[in-house]
Amino acid sequence: MDLSKLFCDIDDFFQSFEEKWKQGLLESSTIKRYKPSRLSMSEVMTITVAFHHSKYRTFKHFYIYHVMKYWRKCFPKLVSYSRFVELMSNGLIPLTCYLNTRKGKNTGISFVDSTTLKVCHNRRIPSHKVFKDIAKRGKNSIGWFYGFKLHLIVNECGELLAFKVTPGNVDDREPVPNMTKEITGKLFGDKGYISQKLFKLLFDNDLKLITPIKKNMHNKLLPLIDKILIRKRAIIETINDQLKNISQIEHTRHRSLFNCMVNLVAGLIAYTYQDKKPSLNLRSKALKFLPPAF
Repeated sequence: MDLSKLFCDIDDFFQSFEEKWKQGLLESSTIKRYKPSRLSMSEVMTITVAFHHSKYRTFKHFYIYHVMKYWRKCFPKLVSYSRFVELMSNGLIPLTCYLNTRKGKNTGISFVDSTTLKVCHNRRIPSHKVFKDIAKRGKNSIGWFYGFKLHLIVNECGELLAFKVTPGNVDDREPVPNMTKEITGKLFGDKGYISQKLFKLLFDNDLKLITPIKKNMHNKLLPLIDKILIRKRAIIETINDQLKNISQIEHTRHRSLFNCMVNLVAGLIAYTYQDKKPSLNLRSKALKFLPPAF
């Protein structure tokens, strides 16, 4: 990742975002102590995102042994690690808004899936306090877990179209209508998204939901291209795997809800900067011969 390019992109965004952000803040009669930071918010956002392209497993080691040692010239006003952790939570809203500017294009072919975000081992659930009453127990094909779910929609080029975080006990189908308001064409999902009600709701919004069928369901005729694409759902599973193993959006060392969400959003932003994303390599000429969605 080009650090200077990343900083310029984030700084250009924040310059235009900051004024609108301050105008939308609510005024409070209580007097709060405000301590300005030597690091600008653009620098905080840049370092937070850059961590997810490093080979460090923990942000603490990345900041102390890499940023403070090798990036002093790039960030001459660096603060201590503990102070930086305090500043990270302030970047949640700007990072989330910036991620929305990094979304891909709606090509008419999209894939939906969810992945677990565990916050602790199952044996430690009774003693877990950081996400108490926020994280929930859920179950997937592997087994029970405690934490959240990350719902993603991507196109065939591997670009993010929509994302949402829910507690672990939320059904995969529940956030789909809200996530697909600006998406049209065909949406491919696994058997967990089978729902006649959801199909009709999306169909009314010019989006056709296509899923595999269960053993007790009547088989329906599908165009050949749909049968091929429904077998290519592994693209979004590959993206989920990269987000967890490369961008490190999941770990059980969080001490704060805000910093947990910052780590997640920054990991998604870092993924959008990957040079090579998982894709189906469908050529534009071939897409012209695809049958219409309806």
